[in-house]
Amino acid sequence: MQKTFFIFMHLWLALALTAQPKRPLYVVYIGNSITEGVLIDAPERNAPPAQASRYLSEQKDIDLRGFSNQGVSGQTSVDFLPAQQTRFPKVLAAAAPFAADKDALLLFSVMLGTNDSAIRGPNGAPVSPVQYFTNLKTMLDELFRLYPKAIFVLHRPVWYSPNTFNSSMYLKAGLERLISYTPELEKLEKTYAELRPNQVFMGDTAAFDHFKTHYATDLIPEDGNAGTFYLHPNVAGALRLGEFWGKAIHRVLNKLQQ
Repeated sequence: MQKTFFIFMHLWLALALTAQPKRPLYVVYIGNSITEGVLIDAPERNAPPAQASRYLSEQKDIDLRGFSNQGVSGQTSVDFLPAQQTRFPKVLAAAAPFAADKDALLLFSVMLGTNDSAIRGPNGAPVSPVQYFTNLKTMLDELFRLYPKAIFVLHRPVWYSPNTFNSSMYLKAGLERLISYTPELEKLEKTYAELRPNQVFMGDTAAFDHFKTHYATDLIPEDGNAGTFYLHPNVAGALRLGEFWGKAIHRVLNKLQQ
């Protein structure tokens, strides 16, 4: 009996010594209507940031202390430029109380590009791939100036049907532009790998193909200039997108622990 007790205590101490403490974390989600969670019930509970945060809070190695959904319908990367003084001050207002907790990691989750890729309409659209890169870098550089220890996770913008934002004359043009942004995100990751190692990462890239395949079940049918289009996730789709983001963020946090 005594021998069994000592074995048990030895195993318990070994587990206690090897167990990693939970990492305190705050997340600010930057995006557009998809991030905001438009057209779905109770976006405060069901929007992708809420779902991603729920996923993160369930991980044994993360102490999620708070998150802020800074997704706003119709926004482009232009709207988040510091000089615009439109969305950027809102991001700072959300991040400031999080950054005050010096024990915690401040992470920005970014998914922009849907409105940038539009044929016309949203601010600055259509945004070229080169300008998309420049806009995001300008935003990140200023956030780094204010929050030099912050982490950024850049998610690939998700698929939408080719007739979204378009008249029948311009089918596929917006989607093709959206696809062209992914190499720019990869370029940003490589650029910051030299400027700020281990602070800027590609996040989710899988949701694009998921929604391309499952648009009928996970996206909301909407009436447009060129017929019914699919762009915004329904509740089920927001859950899936949130899980994609949450898993990508968790992978990044695991990299930082190595």
